[in-house]
Amino acid sequence: MAYDRYVAICKPLHYGTIMGPRACVKMAAAAWASGFLNSLFHTANTFSIPLCQGNTVDQFFCEIPQILKLSCSDSYLREVGLIVVTVCLCLGCFIFIVLSYVQIFTAVLRIPSEQGRHKAFSTCVPHLAVVSLFVSTGVFAYLRPPSISSPALNLVVAVLYSVLPPAVNPLI
Repeated sequence: MAYDRYVAICKPLHYGTIMGPRACVKMAAAAWASGFLNSLFHTANTFSIPLCQGNTVDQFFCEIPQILKLSCSDSYLREVGLIVVTVCLCLGCFIFIVLSYVQIFTAVLRIPSEQGRHKAFSTCVPHLAVVSLFVSTGVFAYLRPPSISSPALNLVVAVLYSVLPPAVNPLI
């Protein structure tokens, strides 16, 4: 979405050529394939971890950090390695989004008319809202100190970052 907005605002005359059906299919396939492989690796590795503290997870879905808390062996180090790979993948996507929007905002601020700037910004705001909601709740869920953690708060935050952005996305 960030690349689509970048091309639409920064290279509008080339939009049809750059963002043709083939490019859209490639980007969608890359997103689906990376998400599928990432989840496949995590799922396969999670099933290989022995659980010694029961199998009850205090979430409404089986989140990897919650499952790792139930592990009783050192095999969780493989999962930590996969989490590092996932963080690198997500960080790469995040950097790409930030760089795209820096280019967009630079181009938009050069537009002389107020109406033109408003129109350009209004095409970006919905995507930025969804990304900001997802990133901020995800960061809060995984990087908050354990001292402010509670099962109820964990559940609310998990719903916020896993259910709310996909539910709001079609409306935006």
